[in-house]
Amino acid sequence: MTISEHIAITGATGQLGRLVIAELLRIAPGAHLVGIVRDPVAAKDLAERGVELRTANYEDPAAVKAALTGVDKVLLISSSVIGQRVRQHGHVIDAAQAAGVKLLSYTSILHADTTALALAEEHRKTEALIRASGVPFVFLRNGWYTENYTGNIAAAIQHGAVLGSAADGRISFAARADYAAAAAAVLAGRDNQAGQIYELAGDNGYTLADYAAEIAKQSGKPVVYKDLREADYKAALASIGLPEAFAALLADSDAKAANGALYDASRQLSALIGRPTTPLAESVSAALAR
Repeated sequence: MTISEHIAITGATGQLGRLVIAELLRIAPGAHLVGIVRDPVAAKDLAERGVELRTANYEDPAAVKAALTGVDKVLLISSSVIGQRVRQHGHVIDAAQAAGVKLLSYTSILHADTTALALAEEHRKTEALIRASGVPFVFLRNGWYTENYTGNIAAAIQHGAVLGSAADGRISFAARADYAAAAAAVLAGRDNQAGQIYELAGDNGYTLADYAAEIAKQSGKPVVYKDLREADYKAALASIGLPEAFAALLADSDAKAANGALYDASRQLSALIGRPTTPLAESVSAALAR
């Protein structure tokens, strides 16, 4: 990486975006970081740390094009708007092509090309758009974030149960910070990363029963894993306020995890970041401390 490189991060104020920027500030202090944000006021702290803010959102092609002008590398953090991702991502891809970006990194999903997860369809289509654009790319195929479950740890303790449809399937959890470190390593790397596809997942696989047992161990409260039929798990997710379509996707992912869809033993993530991924016990401890 050269000091003059401009590195842009979309969704810079999101949970992953902030972690990527923090890691880049640590490992690449000479880089010129560009945070693509919807609301500069919400990113005031990033500006105070030397990050250049440019205002744009995935729905505004002209703003995205302006925001990527003069940028060398881009991290396209996938949109959270299920059903609109391909179109929104297309605006960023078109802008990267117009700007002559040297590397476009995209946060895809584990085994995007072969997985049965319904959640992967928009990622596959986005990967195809990137390939067709001719922009040099890296696919960061992220596995499951441990926070997908630990974000609901208080409810699990309150009700004494972790709900899911994964049966005894093993899930290769990794902390969001682990995936952020991987993205930063690629963006800051000196080696030519173009064309690389990383299948990123935690070093170890855990069942949801393992997860429930870890909560019980650390909290001192009785917590067990309750396996549900996919339809019942979807209903449970919808009952706590998740949109029905999103609840269906999460339930589908859980059910397919029973057959190994969220498991990967390649340890590409720890190899990329140069350290072991965050153990489940550590993530549970951090969640309980909040």
